[in-house]
Formats: sequence, structure tokens, C-alpha cells
Amino acid sequence: MKKTLTIGIDTSNYTTSMAVFDVDTLEIVANLKAPLDVKAGERGLRQSDALFAHVKNLPEISDRAREYYNYEALAAIGVSATPRDEVGSYMPCFLAGVAAAHTLASGGAELFNFSHQAGHVAAALWHSGRRELMDGEFIALHVSGGTTELLLVKPNQTSFDISLIGGTLDINAGQLIDRVGVMMGLKFPCGPAIEALASEFVKGGGKCGITQSVSVNDEGVNLSGAENKAKAALEKGASHGEVARFVLEFVAKNLDALTRIAEDKYGKLPVLYAGGVMSNSYIKDYLARRHDAAFAPPEYSSDNAAGVAVLAGLNFLKKNKN
Repeated sequence: MKKTLTIGIDTSNYTTSMAVFDVDTLEIVANLKAPLDVKAGERGLRQSDALFAHVKNLPEISDRAREYYNYEALAAIGVSATPRDEVGSYMPCFLAGVAAAHTLASGGAELFNFSHQAGHVAAALWHSGRRELMDGEFIALHVSGGTTELLLVKPNQTSFDISLIGGTLDINAGQLIDRVGVMMGLKFPCGPAIEALASEFVKGGGKCGITQSVSVNDEGVNLSGAENKAKAALEKGASHGEVARFVLEFVAKNLDALTRIAEDKYGKLPVLYAGGVMSNSYIKDYLARRHDAAFAPPEYSSDNAAGVAVLAGLNFLKKNKN
């Protein structure tokens, strides 16, 4: 049987993900996710708890993935083995995915290791309508609960060369959103609920009176001050909707500032926004009005295994083009 499918596996700090990619059609045929449970009132998971949660999730999500492939058609497995493409980059939660990938590849499929960050970039790029950027240099902002980084990205033989050129100087954008959400009694992760509150506030004619200046220099931005401002506003009686709107606008303004840092350093290179925070429609719309940028649909912005499945497929095609 012709080998036509690759599988991606990603075990990030908050989602167990598997994806199936067809190397003939160059399309994702399955993008499967199982979130890790976080107890009410908590703002995240310890690495040991995340690793254990992935071990529990992997059998169930593997069974779901089996509906989309058979072993004879498996060409390659791609896995997120590290957080970033740099020496010493390590998080225990990715060990669960690596173990699963090695087991799955033992039947003869090729195995490719990538970083979680490269997977995010690839997934967003592949589904943004701008696949041509795979062949050239571009700017990427990886924005999530664990990362707010401004990146210079260049394709290499297997994935990307990714250089950090700026980002947050304190907490991450997703951390800010989640901390304020938990402060308001929302369940972690709080992004969708924050967006819903902000949208309801605006639709109801609300005007946000909470302000916080952007603190930016050549290296990046500071985000933590907005957490204190949100807490003070809530203590003074501000509505949850107004605080939600404030936080999203603050994040959007800071991502705009980071983008301008890159434009000042490197000129008008194409810009790609990736990561779970970029699932937010308000932040996306704010940036789209100001920059000629590429965005992916929410399911390929938040944590997923589609990017490493795509990268595995492209590497398989390169190695077997003859």
C-alpha cells in the first residue's frame, strides 16, 4: 500500500493533540485535541500533573485518530519534542508525546522531532492562506499562555531557523488574560470566556474607561502592570465585561507595538501571528487593521499537532521525491 499519511503528536502544557496529514492532497484530514483539566480557581498545571494528564489522554485520542489512518499507509510521525529550537530547551510534558511517537513509529514509519514553537508556526502558516511564506524570511509572533515572543523565521532543510528578536519582558499575554479571568472567577484557561464577556459588554453599548499605557523599548513590552490595573478596577466596582475589554485591548496594543519593533529592525517583512491568544477575534481584528499579516483559523492558532504533522509530511516528501 502506498504511504500517504503522516501523524503529528503534541503534548503541550494544556492540550493533548494528534493530527493526520495527507501527503498527496497536502491537507490535514484530522485535527484532534483533548484539553488537560485544570481545577477551578487554579491558574495552570505543574509539569508533573500535565505529564500524568497526557498519559491518561493519549489512549483515548489515539483511538479517535485511528478512524483516519491505517498502519500500512503511515509514512512518517512528527512530534513536538521540545518547546523551542534552542540548546537546552526542555519541558517534561513533551516526553509523553515523544514516547507515543516512538511507539507508533516502531512499525516502520519515519520519525521526525520538531519544536512545539515550529509546529505552531507551521500550522498557522499552512492554514493562513500564505503557504508561500514557507519559502522565505518572515516575522512571527508566537503568543500564548506560555510564550509571547517576537521571532525572525527562515526556512531550513527540515523546519525553520527561528531567532528571538523581542517579546514580553515579564508575564506572557495568555498569562495576563488567564490571571485576570481567574480573578473574576472564570475557569482556566480563560480566553474564550474573556472574549465572550468583552463582546457582550461592547454589544450592550459599554465604553471602557480603564486605561494602561504601553511600556515598550527595543527589546519588548511589559504586560504585568495591566494585572494590577484590572484588580484595582474590579475592587472599585468595574464590571467583568469592562475589565475583559480592557485586557484584550491592552494585549492587542502591545502586540501592535511588538510588530512595529520588528518593522523598525527588518523593514516590511511578511508577518505571521500564531499561538492560542491569536484565536481571539478582537485581538486579530485590531492587528489586521494595522498590518498586512497572516492569521490562521482558531483551531490552528491554539495548541495543535497539525503543524508537526505537516512538517513531517514535507520532510517525507523531500526524502522520497524520487
